[in-house]
Formats: sequence, structure tokens, C-alpha cells
Amino acid sequence: MKAVLLDLDGTLLDTAPDLAAAANAMLADQGLAPLPADTIRGFIGQGIPRLVERCLQASGFPLACERLQPALRSFATHYARLNGAASRPFPGVPDALERMRAASLRLACVTNKARAFTLPLLEKAGLAPFFDAVVTSDDVGRRKPDPAPFLHACRTLGVAPGEAAVVGDSANDAEAARAAGCRVLLVTYGYSEGRDVRTLDSDGVIDTLGEAANRLLA
Repeated sequence: MKAVLLDLDGTLLDTAPDLAAAANAMLADQGLAPLPADTIRGFIGQGIPRLVERCLQASGFPLACERLQPALRSFATHYARLNGAASRPFPGVPDALERMRAASLRLACVTNKARAFTLPLLEKAGLAPFFDAVVTSDDVGRRKPDPAPFLHACRTLGVAPGEAAVVGDSANDAEAARAAGCRVLLVTYGYSEGRDVRTLDSDGVIDTLGEAANRLLA
């Protein structure tokens, strides 16, 4: 392995509190009742537009409705204010990234989140210095489970897909990694959209990012 491509939400950072707060503020703007934080947590993984769509659907509105565009604008406003306020690295994440860097592995953060939210979030969490590259949905124009974000990251890092390992938390990461030709490890603690990661096609399931470092550096 020459590089590790890491998902953001649910793998590196617990961002659910900020996303839930922004989502419920958006629903309030729409005159709708708040949703439980655990419900919103299950909507995380396919990018903010899909999260907003799911919140509206859970509130009783069809996918194509006149509320969607105002809701997206409202969410963006609230999330810009809340982004990083309550988000924290999962246990052991900084240490695991430090160990990977010390072993000369190149690191990329690859996320379905937009760059405008990703870079400030990594800075606030103190993780930005670890990464040689950050690839976001708007950089590529496609979201995982499309392999394009991971292929873009490999090109940016100058490695072949077969020389890169993906660490993620959901089927989006697993399917995109497989399609790109990368090895994939899945964490058990993330936002798996209700699917047990042990049932997904991967090269291993891990309980901490430190365990991923152990496997990759063995």
C-alpha cells in the first residue's frame, strides 16, 4: 500500500450532531416538526442534497416537491453556521493518521460533502495537516458509490488504485472502492445507513481507525 483514502463523515469525524442541528433548523424554517437525531443520523452518507431530500420525505413530502430548493438553501445557511461546532474526531483518529503519515503512506480525505464545508471542518477538527489531498463531491461532479472520487484521489496522489486502501463506513465506500480497484476496510462505528457493514463486500471490518493502521502497516 502506498496510499490511504479516508471517508470523512462517520469514519474520521462524528459530524451527526451538527448535521442534525442544521437539518432541524431547516425543517423549522419550513414550518415542519423536528426529526429525532438518530433518524437524521441514518440519512448521512450520500451528500447534503440527499440528506435534505430524506428529511423532507420523512416529514411527509414527496421527493420532487416545491420545498426542496428553499430547503437546500436553508440547510446550507444553517450548516455554514454550525459546521464543526459539535463535530469531533472518533477515538484514536489523530494518532492513527499520525502513524500512517510516519510510515510514509500518502493520505487523502474523500467525501461526498461539498468542499465549502469540508475544508473548514477539517481545519476546526485539527485534521487538515494530515492530508496530501482532499477530494469532494464538487471537485469530481460525482458522489460515491461512483468510483470517480477515489480514482481522482489516486491520480492526485500519483498512485495506482491497486496501491491504495479505502477506509470508510458504508456501502457507498465499499462499492466505490471495489469499482475503482482499491482495497477497502470498513469501520463498525460510522453512519452505515442502517446496513450492517459486516454484510458488505470488503477486505475487513474494523472497530477503530487504529486497527486499520495496524492492518495496513503490518
